[in-house]
Amino acid sequence: MRPQQPGMLVTVDGLGGAGKSTLVQLVTERLTERGYPVHATTEPSRAPLGEIARYGTNTYHGLALACLVAADRYHHLDSEIRPQLRGGFIVLCDRYMASSLVLQRMDGVPADYVQALNVHADIPDLAVVLTADPAVTAERIRVRGSHGRFENGLNTSRTEAELYQDAITRLDELGWPLWLLDTSAVAPEALAEQVTARITELADDRSASAATA
Repeated sequence: MRPQQPGMLVTVDGLGGAGKSTLVQLVTERLTERGYPVHATTEPSRAPLGEIARYGTNTYHGLALACLVAADRYHHLDSEIRPQLRGGFIVLCDRYMASSLVLQRMDGVPADYVQALNVHADIPDLAVVLTADPAVTAERIRVRGSHGRFENGLNTSRTEAELYQDAITRLDELGWPLWLLDTSAVAPEALAEQVTARITELADDRSASAATA
């Protein structure tokens, strides 16, 4: 758990095809329009280590890939996320811990091992998890194209959906501030408005508490 800082960390996880990247982009735009300082980022990060993890999924597997992803997360926190939080920014992160608990398990790594690797990762202020009907996400992936071996057809989407349920249970038991949103039949713009409203409410409450402290 990280110390209290002026900014706020919001993570967005969910099935491939659930709309994570679109949501982060739209919420970033809306928060900026409303005058909130916001910084959008992604995992794996855009640092050299993150690029190896992102584009090396056909080379690295199992424990090796899980360790790469965890190492990139710690570097990402040290070099980018925490400095932005100290600067008072709302940080929106496309993928975080829930994705590791799902994708690394799809790669044969036990969930307890993934949790142990990431035990020192910061707990976000809000952890958004996008759910959806696997048939819907599989069709979206078919239309936009697969991003790699973790997005291969309906059976993969079904497996991912099942593992997300377990990841949600695990993170809930750890006290993570989870917010589950089903994107099967919701327009991206409407979802973005909903998430933006929740984030601004949390940010305003934090500012008010700081002002009266």
